[in-house]
Amino acid sequence: MSAFTPLLALGLDSLFPRGILPYLAGGALVGLGAAVIYLSTGIIAGASTFLESTLSYVSGVERFNRHEYVQSRDWRVVFTLGIVAGAAVWGFVLAPDPGAWTTGVQWWRLLGGGLLVGVGTRLGKGCTSGHGVCGVGSLSGTSLANVATFMAFAIGTAQLVAALGVSP
Repeated sequence: MSAFTPLLALGLDSLFPRGILPYLAGGALVGLGAAVIYLSTGIIAGASTFLESTLSYVSGVERFNRHEYVQSRDWRVVFTLGIVAGAAVWGFVLAPDPGAWTTGVQWWRLLGGGLLVGVGTRLGKGCTSGHGVCGVGSLSGTSLANVATFMAFAIGTAQLVAALGVSP
């Protein structure tokens, strides 16, 4: 296939190599978790906001010490640690192939990508979990525009990198 193979030309086997059920179940669990958090607290479950609330423990910057952050930071830290712990349990205990969690990408590329994602979440006033799961689910115009922007740039970047032949 060429570097610019249309997404619809790919078969479901290549899009979902382990079948569709794990992705469907994962999506349903993410949606359920976001709904439970919103219905029980009124807080949108966006990971970037959760990180900001965590920074209130160590930073005196006013932005990180908003009343709603300080008031809810304890359970937000537990939630964030649960995300990391859940991924670790899956990766190290339950994954069919634990070697699938390794990458050939150099550390500096991962660091640079992480920094760009951080800048993007600030420019977009949120992350893919806040806008993509919660915002789209509530039909927020801002979130719909942000998700369209995320996707356009992600697809464009992936196509450009593939066309340039960049490898890890």
